[in-house]
Amino acid sequence: MLKMRATLIAGSNRANASSTNLLRYIESLLEAQKISVQFIDLSELQLQLFSPDNWDFHPHVKRVLEAIADGDGLILATPEYHGSVSGALKNALDYITGSQVAGKAVLSVSSAGGPLGVSSLSHLQTIVRNLHGINCSEWISIGDGSNAFGHDGAPLDEGMRDRVRDAVNSFVDLTRKLTATAAAAN
Repeated sequence: MLKMRATLIAGSNRANASSTNLLRYIESLLEAQKISVQFIDLSELQLQLFSPDNWDFHPHVKRVLEAIADGDGLILATPEYHGSVSGALKNALDYITGSQVAGKAVLSVSSAGGPLGVSSLSHLQTIVRNLHGINCSEWISIGDGSNAFGHDGAPLDEGMRDRVRDAVNSFVDLTRKLTATAAAAN
């Protein structure tokens, strides 16, 4: 079996964001399964504002696009701002073409200051569909500005850890199936 590769994009431009902390925990779950991970943190790798008039991309943009192209699956994490995805993540997604995501599994992750980040997840899944990605049947949403993570990065709430683990396993299963189907077709 080929080694699976996942690209994770933390879409907050805030230091110590709960959505980024959650994505770091997901990274550890994937690595425990011997899955190769590329982690893009948009608070550290800031991108210029997308313009369809400029296709001479900055090296940061090229790095994001290469990471997406290299991944068998994609996990996108965002805080919820005004009922939608962060501007930083939306800007990064604007650089992507459908051919870079088409047929790949995508898991959406959100952290909201209110009860749940459902609006941002819905918007994110709509963007994924428009890029011809395959939305995972699960998604992960943590609410109330939850920033309760242990020193090892794991959520302190056992129920949250279980939900995250189940969603990640669903993503891994879908990614493996899609990768195997694509390999058989070639």
